[in-house]
Amino acid sequence: MELLQHELKNASYQLEKNEAYMNARQLAHFKQLLLSMKESILDHASDTKVHLQSDTSKLADIADRASQEEEFSLTLRSRDRERKLIYKIDAALERIVTGDFGYCEKCGVDIGIKRLEARPTAELCIDCKEIEEKKEKTRL
Repeated sequence: MELLQHELKNASYQLEKNEAYMNARQLAHFKQLLLSMKESILDHASDTKVHLQSDTSKLADIADRASQEEEFSLTLRSRDRERKLIYKIDAALERIVTGDFGYCEKCGVDIGIKRLEARPTAELCIDCKEIEEKKEKTRL
């Protein structure tokens, strides 16, 4: 995942003066960014599959076995988060196809290039996201 973060930082979009929001060049940039994220996650997942297939029963020491089991558990939780991220990536790619990418799903305003660079799967503008987070806090 560190490599993924490095790739995202090096792939920032260079906005040109008076450039229209969510033009073809921007959409192509974000599509490529999302596809790269997905590919990186899938590559990492296949490495994990090989790692998880190692046999813990071969470890003689019960403490070593328990330690490896805990590591496997943490790895599986991480993969679950990545699985959810792939779902969000696929949803963002679908929004590119439908023409909804880059616009807030609640209020319809521009999400903004900087926010999309930081979180390409964003569905809400920063204002709507803050309101949603405040509502969640009051429910807890």
